Amino acid sequence: MLDDYFLQYGLILIFSVIAFLIPAGMLILSWLFSFVRMRPHKPDPVKSSLYECGMTPIGEGRWTQFGFRYYVYALLFVVFDVETVFIYPWAIRFNQLGLFALIEMLVFVLVLVLGLAYAWRKRALEWE
Repeated sequence: MLDDYFLQYGLILIFSVIAFLIPAGMLILSWLFSFVRMRPHKPDPVKSSLYECGMTPIGEGRWTQFGFRYYVYALLFVVFDVETVFIYPWAIRFNQLGLFALIEMLVFVLVLVLGLAYAWRKRALEWE
C-alpha cells in the first residue's frame, strides 16, 4: 500500500517537473534563437510605430489610462467562469453522485450568489 502511495505522488512529481521544464525549455530556446539572425535586420520608423487598426496613431500609446471600472467586471467574470468549470463535471455525473453532491453544489452556488448579492448591495456593480 505504501508503494502505491509513493507511486501516485511520484507521478505527480514527474508531471510537475515536466510542466516546469516545457515552458522553461521554450523560453531558453527562444533566447538562444535570438542570437541567430534568420532575417536581415533593417530598422525602419514605420516598423517601430504603433499599429492602431490601420489608422495613424494619435498621441503617445505608451501611457494610456486604463478604465479601473472594468476591473470589477473582470473579477466577476473570472469567478463565474470558475464556477462553470466546477459545475460542468458535476452536471455530467449528476445521476451517479447522489443527493450529497446535489446539496454540496447548491451550497457552492448559494455562496457565489450571496457574494454577488453583497456586491450588488454595496453598489460595486454600478458604473460611476
